Amino acid sequence: GAPVSAPATNAGIVSRGLAGMVDVLVVVVTLGGFYLGLVLTSLMFNPTAFRFPAPNIVFSTAVAFVVAVLYLGMCWALSGRTVGAVLLGLRVVGRGGERLRVIVAALRAAACVVFPIGLLWVAVDQRRRSVQDIALGTRVVYAR
Repeated sequence: GAPVSAPATNAGIVSRGLAGMVDVLVVVVTLGGFYLGLVLTSLMFNPTAFRFPAPNIVFSTAVAFVVAVLYLGMCWALSGRTVGAVLLGLRVVGRGGERLRVIVAALRAAACVVFPIGLLWVAVDQRRRSVQDIALGTRVVYAR
C-alpha cells in the first residue's frame, strides 16, 4: 500500500518568529524598491529641480499595509509559504492540512499585519496556535 505520512507538527514560536522577521525584511526591501523607483522617476522627469520625495506618514503607512497584506496573503493562498517560511521549513495550512482559500489567506494576512503580537500566543498555547490561527482555523506546520 501507499506509505502513510505522519501528521505535520505545528511550528513553535522561535521558527515562526524568525520566519516573520525574514518576511518583515522582504516587505521593507520591497518598500525601499518602490521608494527608489519614485526617486528615479522624479529625477528622470525633473532633474534640475530634483529633491528626494518625502511621502507623508498616512500614505506611507497605507502603502506598507497594502504591500504586507498582498505579500502574505498571496504567498499563503498560492503555496502556503512566504520567503521566511521557505527558509525555515514552514507552511501555513487549513485545519485539515489543505491550502488556504484566498479569503482566509487575506484575512489572516490582514490580522497578522494589524495585530502581530498575536503570534506570541504560540508560546503558551498547547497546540502552538497564534491568535490568528485560533480565529481563522489555520495552522503553521513544519514542512521541509
